[in-house]
Amino acid sequence: MKKSIQTRLFMIISLLVTCFVLLSMLINNNFLERYYIDHKKAQLQQNAKQIAAIYKGNPNAIILEMERLESKSALTMIIFNSDFVLKYPYYGTYGRGQGNLGGMPGPRLEGRLETGLAYIKNNREMLDEHDVFALTEDTRLMINFLNLFTKLDNGDYLMLTTPLSAIEESAAIANRFFFFSGLVTILIGLAAAYFFARRFTRPIRGLNSIAQKMSQLDFSEKYPVTSNDEIGELGNSINSLSDQLDRAIGDLTRANQKLQADIEYERSLDEMRKEFVSSVSHELKTPIALIQGYAEGLKLNVIEDEDSKNFYCDVITDEARKMNLMVRDLLDLSQYESGTFKIERTVFDILTLLERVISKYQPLFQEKGVELRLDWGGIGDELPVDGDIMRIEQVLVNYINNALNYMDDNRKLSVSLHIGEDKVRISVYNSGHPIAEDNMEMIFNSFYKVDKARTRSVGGSGLGLSIVRAIQQQHHNAYGVINRDEGVEFWFEVDRAQGKF
Repeated sequence: MKKSIQTRLFMIISLLVTCFVLLSMLINNNFLERYYIDHKKAQLQQNAKQIAAIYKGNPNAIILEMERLESKSALTMIIFNSDFVLKYPYYGTYGRGQGNLGGMPGPRLEGRLETGLAYIKNNREMLDEHDVFALTEDTRLMINFLNLFTKLDNGDYLMLTTPLSAIEESAAIANRFFFFSGLVTILIGLAAAYFFARRFTRPIRGLNSIAQKMSQLDFSEKYPVTSNDEIGELGNSINSLSDQLDRAIGDLTRANQKLQADIEYERSLDEMRKEFVSSVSHELKTPIALIQGYAEGLKLNVIEDEDSKNFYCDVITDEARKMNLMVRDLLDLSQYESGTFKIERTVFDILTLLERVISKYQPLFQEKGVELRLDWGGIGDELPVDGDIMRIEQVLVNYINNALNYMDDNRKLSVSLHIGEDKVRISVYNSGHPIAEDNMEMIFNSFYKVDKARTRSVGGSGLGLSIVRAIQQQHHNAYGVINRDEGVEFWFEVDRAQGKF
């Protein structure tokens, strides 16, 4: 599998960091304790020199300095005279430095005193020449000690002892700390390697991205040259090549884009034409079939009584009327959407228009048992608005027809009017089932019906709301639909006139 330069650079740097940390951990584990012991030996020798420089044969004279060194360096000092009698420390009841070894020191030092005294006796000749280091074990405490034996100028013997367990524990703590710090160092090193590799290869990735865009005839991006090295020279070359190719094929690209736009426009027109023809054909198919069937029945005299013939004629007349209405709506909608129709704005009283339209529908409301409610009381005698009065009336009529077609058995219908600062909103509410959210924007499209199963029963063509949309767009006014409690409200806005007639 192909590996990128960034990946290989990251892996190499990460491997180097990991190897260095692991090597350091290996060295610490094997040599840190030995280093601590050597350092402790040097410290013991330094302490011995300090004692030798101030010791004149009487430990009581320098006891404060000796105790300070013991506390500071975590060691124990023991002094024997030339006859191997303990001079320091002394814990007997006869006074400091006046007894012998037998039982007077505390039990804490007995094992080390006996071991140290035996070592001094066995190595007297060696101690006459130089200091001696020795590892001993306190058989009582079961602890190993590092000891320094030296002979002082007055002939006394000095023994400095410190437990090895402290050195081993310090080394172990240091190793554990270095282990965790090494892990942190590796993680930081990996992160640093990642960011370094990413930063190092960023110019290459940028040049590659520009080259990829150039292969797709996109010459808008240029490489920002910020250095005078090889990458900077390559960036200048890429920029120059991009400019030359852009100029060479610019005309071809623009021509191709124009051709694609023309093709897309033609395709959209074709889709609209097919959809329109399909919708019109579907809407005309049923009334034509009914007219044809009933006309053939009349021609063949399948019925003889006068009432049945009148019924056949009524069906043919009603279906012809529906076809005529749909054709008229199609012509109106075509004029609206093509822009050939121009609205004729006038100032008129919207209250008068509402009352006139409602009065026309009163017989139909009574016939259908509609419970009508009008809500524009308290406004005054007149409310001037600006618009095409015939088209505004058409919007109102379409809303009322839609409400009558889709109201439920409660048969409630209300028309309300709300006055805004610059607009007048007219709303038509009918009781019925709410419209699904997915259909809220679609219902104003041509031939769209929420319940297609009710097409024939309600008698609509699906063009009324699309005509509302076209008229309102011509007026540059808003329109819409809102689901209310137990019903649906359609609304539209009209411009308020600045003054009265």
